Amino acid sequence: MILPIVAYGDPVLKKKGTDITKAYPNLDTLLENMFETMYNAYGVGLAAPQIGLPIRLFLVDTAPFAEDKDFTAEEQDVLKNFKRVFINAKIVKEEGDEWAFNEGCLSIPDVREDVFRQPKVTIDYVDENFKAHTETFEGLIARVIQHEYDHIEGILFTDKLSSLKKRLIKGRLANISKGKINVDYRMRFPNQKKKR
Repeated sequence: MILPIVAYGDPVLKKKGTDITKAYPNLDTLLENMFETMYNAYGVGLAAPQIGLPIRLFLVDTAPFAEDKDFTAEEQDVLKNFKRVFINAKIVKEEGDEWAFNEGCLSIPDVREDVFRQPKVTIDYVDENFKAHTETFEGLIARVIQHEYDHIEGILFTDKLSSLKKRLIKGRLANISKGKINVDYRMRFPNQKKKR
């Protein structure tokens, strides 16, 4: 089932997520719905807060990046086959010189800005079967993980922008929160006036 994606301005996007257990109700269905919702919106990652749940859960599928001809065949192959569920994730280390990449977010449609992040991340998490992992990721995969991880920490990519950039996009963000935007996927807007 395709779920509505929560728009910028909703308080759930600023909440730090709580850990879940294996007993979390209907987790399999939730994961199915989240993947379906993400694919419907042409996303490469989706975090539970973006569908209104303040829990530490996000998923990533970088396959769409594999079509980018700027990557080597080997890099394209890695991106094409990277699909993962992260539950109760905790970043333990970020390394390397920060690099800029133009990021967007399904909760903040039509706003894209350069965000600086470190190129290498080590993360502890459990998968959908609650098997524990500690893994290190680099490059674009690390960036997508960092972006989604920020969501479960209550951080949006716009929080990482300079005060000047924030002022420049303030009006666009206000319009998103009021639902004054056209998107081709389901969204839930916090400040949209109810139609009479």
